[in-house]
Amino acid sequence: MSDKKQKIWKSVDGNTAAAHVAYAFSDVAAIYPITPSSPMGEVVDAWAASGRKNIFGQRVRVAEMQSEGGAAGAVHGSLSAGAFTSTFTASQGLLLMIPNMYKIAGELMPAVFHVSARAVAGQALSIFGDHQDVMAARATGFAMLASGSVQEVMDLALVAHLATIRASIPFVHFFDGFRTSHEIQKVEMIDYDDIPSLVDWEGIRRHRERALNPEKPHLRGTAQNPDIYFQVNEAANPFYLAVPRIVEEEMEKVSALTGRSYHLFDYVGAPDAERVIVMMGSGAEAAEEAVHYLNTHGECVGLIKVRLFRPFSVEHFLASLPDTVKRIAVLDRTKENGSFGEPLYLDVSAAFQDRHREVLVVGGRYGLGSKDFTPTMAKAVFDNLAQEHPKNHFTVGIEDDVTHTSLPLGEPIDATPEGLVQCKFWGLGGDGTVGANKDAIKIIGDNTDMYVQGYFAYDSKKSGGVTVSHLRFGKNPIQSTYLINRADYIACHHPSYVDKYDLLEGIKEGGTFVLNAPWTLEEMEEKLPNSLKRTIAEKHLHFYTIDAVSIAEEIGLGSRINMIMQTVFFKLSGVIPVDDAIRYLKEAIEKTYGKKGRDVVEMNWRAVDAAIDKIVEVNYPESWTSLPPDVPEEKDEPEFVKNVMRPMLAMKGDALPVSAFTPGGIFPTGTTKYEKRGVAINVPEWIPENCIQCNQCAMVCPHAAIRPVLATEEEVKHAPEGFEVRKATGKGAEDLFFRIQVYPEDCVGCGNCADICPAKEKALIMRPLATQKERQIPLQRYVETLPTRTGGFDRFTVKGSQFQKPLLEFSGACAGCGETPYMKLVTQLFGDRMIIANATGCSSIWGGSAPSIPFTVNDEGHGPAWANSLFEDNAEYGFGMVLATTQRREKLAQLVQEALKRNDLPQELRDALSGWLAHRNDAEKSKEYGDAVKAMLADAHHDPLLKEIWEERTMLTKKSIWAVGGDGWAYDIGYGGLDHVLAMGEDINILVFDTEVYSNTGGQSSKATPVGAVAKFAASGKKTKKKDLGRMAMTYGYVYVASVAMGANKNQLIRALREAESYPGPSLIIAYAPCINHGIRAGMGKSQHEEKLAVETGYWPLYRYDPRRKAEGKNPFQLDSKEPDGKLHEFIMGEVRYNVLERTFPEEAEKLHRELEKDVLERYEQYKKMAEST
Repeated sequence: MSDKKQKIWKSVDGNTAAAHVAYAFSDVAAIYPITPSSPMGEVVDAWAASGRKNIFGQRVRVAEMQSEGGAAGAVHGSLSAGAFTSTFTASQGLLLMIPNMYKIAGELMPAVFHVSARAVAGQALSIFGDHQDVMAARATGFAMLASGSVQEVMDLALVAHLATIRASIPFVHFFDGFRTSHEIQKVEMIDYDDIPSLVDWEGIRRHRERALNPEKPHLRGTAQNPDIYFQVNEAANPFYLAVPRIVEEEMEKVSALTGRSYHLFDYVGAPDAERVIVMMGSGAEAAEEAVHYLNTHGECVGLIKVRLFRPFSVEHFLASLPDTVKRIAVLDRTKENGSFGEPLYLDVSAAFQDRHREVLVVGGRYGLGSKDFTPTMAKAVFDNLAQEHPKNHFTVGIEDDVTHTSLPLGEPIDATPEGLVQCKFWGLGGDGTVGANKDAIKIIGDNTDMYVQGYFAYDSKKSGGVTVSHLRFGKNPIQSTYLINRADYIACHHPSYVDKYDLLEGIKEGGTFVLNAPWTLEEMEEKLPNSLKRTIAEKHLHFYTIDAVSIAEEIGLGSRINMIMQTVFFKLSGVIPVDDAIRYLKEAIEKTYGKKGRDVVEMNWRAVDAAIDKIVEVNYPESWTSLPPDVPEEKDEPEFVKNVMRPMLAMKGDALPVSAFTPGGIFPTGTTKYEKRGVAINVPEWIPENCIQCNQCAMVCPHAAIRPVLATEEEVKHAPEGFEVRKATGKGAEDLFFRIQVYPEDCVGCGNCADICPAKEKALIMRPLATQKERQIPLQRYVETLPTRTGGFDRFTVKGSQFQKPLLEFSGACAGCGETPYMKLVTQLFGDRMIIANATGCSSIWGGSAPSIPFTVNDEGHGPAWANSLFEDNAEYGFGMVLATTQRREKLAQLVQEALKRNDLPQELRDALSGWLAHRNDAEKSKEYGDAVKAMLADAHHDPLLKEIWEERTMLTKKSIWAVGGDGWAYDIGYGGLDHVLAMGEDINILVFDTEVYSNTGGQSSKATPVGAVAKFAASGKKTKKKDLGRMAMTYGYVYVASVAMGANKNQLIRALREAESYPGPSLIIAYAPCINHGIRAGMGKSQHEEKLAVETGYWPLYRYDPRRKAEGKNPFQLDSKEPDGKLHEFIMGEVRYNVLERTFPEEAEKLHRELEKDVLERYEQYKKMAEST
């Protein structure tokens, strides 16, 4: 930059850096959310809503599409009409764009796709970073440019946009998902005022001139025959041949502007190096640290950072290498099963072969799924090159004890620069720790001359999972693109972590440890493990505590302790004068929470002020240095839990060898019960004398952490002390005793159970977890030894359903989740015969995050069989399960018919087979007769036909097949498939958790989002009304459809589920599911009550459409909710997603919310007419 101009420094993440440049160059952005790229589209939409101008002097026109395929199609169309158009994607999203990418490249259109590169779902879903997605797109004809740091994202995004204009070749600009996309760094921003002078305006004119225009008509996208297709393809060669030169020239321009040098291939290291690593992406930053470290310790090594991957310029690559190089290791962050080698390795090998140069080239894989890549691993690669016979096709960073590809790691090296301060913060998802640390790193970066880096490692669970924030700051640029392993400061924000994780691993001598806990020193003697106390003493740590929860609860913040702990950090770290830090914190609070209301801002301000004087320094005894090792508790657990799950839960999964896992990604069910997270602050306590035994508390619990129990008198006599019971009420249960059992370590403390308790005096009261564990855990363990007892109650009632064992328990869903109570209930009604196809989304994360699987089995060992394919194909995936199951059961029926033709069958077996054949499509009778058949065939394996029937015995019971997922799937990306599956008329049940946003990716707008709601991608309020998915499905006339809300009418919900599952055709159940993205002012402990309000105000209708009623001469449509009560505005003002619009765009709020009220009333009148018609 010119000396006359002030540089603009900001602390931003990689996604924001890419979006900043993309916005400048875009007329149009067609977007769709997918982790981890969604924030790019979100900030572009927010900037457009707030009026930011691009270099053409306009606001970018942003369009959210129904899928990534739709976004790519819109990009293609927009380019065809002459607009400069961008999009942002990752993983499966990029794969869905590939067909259009071939078209865009084939038609020589200038565009940039910014990709936060991510793993592709194969044997499992991974939202984390590697290069599998971009490598899958490398044959599309797009040029490919790789960035390895946040500053590079900013600079090379500019190069990509400048180059595509000149080259008329589209670009993929990619950077590592999470490691770069979500890492916050202090970077120099590209000023929009500096961009126009760099732009090839003739290239812009040329693109617009080539647009489809009836005043200058031409035709593109022809159909070509064998005579010319080949030649037309080859005609594009000059464009591709020119790309390396154009990119190099644009890099020179950007280097002149910024003072940062870029080339197609950048070499760092010894000028006379003999051993060189070649790689691209964020791992190259860690490798560069290793190169500097090794060269200062007497080695002679180097590194090539690949910038332009496609087209791959052999000339530029070879020119970047030292003449002295003898051995090269090429590292790929991808895996191509069945290939001779990975893509970059093959390119490099081919380059030397092409030029007849004799250099030893080996290849290896690293970093799949964001697996950490450290300088120690880079050193292992250099050490391998130094061997007489270096290993080829190796892996680094894992232990492969199956095919023995892995390189051994030597002693760890510390390659971080001198003076770098490193801090770790252990938090709980939803407690605000990550958000507060993002604010902290920006405060330091934006208000000091220090460089900063923030990276945030997440547990795979939703709100309530473990988070670890990694913050670094120092006087030099930070290249440490890996997790902190030597910390100066460690804070633990949740006391339950002290005996679950090695919190102080790697803390430096004399470092600082802060623990949020209410304990005195005497209490810590008992509650802290010896290993933790010994580390504190041996390393002479400065140890502090603060009771942040008490401060937060007193102020009214509940469990939100983030700003309290950040105040502690600034007070103890001294990185910024405390008074200044508090001022900056309060400014950050205003910015972060201003949209949620003045009261929220002021509560957080009070929390900051209160924290300063509540920090307690712990003067621990010297005796802690000589404490004996902790004796682990002996537990009777399956081998999988001991050998795989326990290390993973302790965050030691990186050390597990390949042999620990089953190929194909198969994991056992029923493992969440071993986890016992203990993350709740308060849990329910049962007050027996107040209980009316309605079981509603158990029904609404999102985590199955509160359950009704029926016990015999004998069992009560032998129960542990404190096993309080009441005489059971209800016909058939007279001789039994009733109790409500709380699972305190599995509860997450939402409080919905206590909130909805209908007793005159509440039978459940929320109490601190510490007051309940000692008493309740022995009682819980005793209850787990008792048989499941239903008391003869009808399972299709509220009370009776809850005596059925929930086959979904202790999931990782958010506290107060609106989705899991529905799924839990479905498993109680049908779970022993369920097959579930689960769309990618929240439900696939809380339902299928390894290793803790919440789907479990009943006393017979039967339970839901669950699988996830993709986001977009779930209805079809479930439909395929229907086809297969139907075909297999028809084959079984053929075998039974064949057996019944024989005269030598015992009469008892003949009756059982005949009964099964007649009732095979009846759930209960197929099981009854099927169990009888199984009992009689168990020893009949000598007969070939009967043996064949025996081998298919698992098909005897009618299966209940469900396709489940959120509204993003059902209303948007998967709607085409869902509609087709419904139209096919087969017996499949579809359950939609309607949160009215894309919950899993952070709350983006979907077609389920109502008019006037604020969501990501709808920053100024949604302009169009919600799609009426149920009404559309009813038009077929043969689809069962229901709209339900558990908190409003539990009986209607159970009726709908029973009717839908028994209907011999397709069914669609749409369930209202409040979500943390709604910003319910009363909190997620009121999520069930929020459902009730939604129905009462008409916001959410209840109805059932049963085609069977037509044959009875009845109206198939039944409206189950009453006329709206006129309190809609009051209801929506209780949610931030609506009330924020009044503060940000008040005129728009008035207009859109009036429109919402009109829509709600019109819809009710339409349904009312439908219900009244005959």
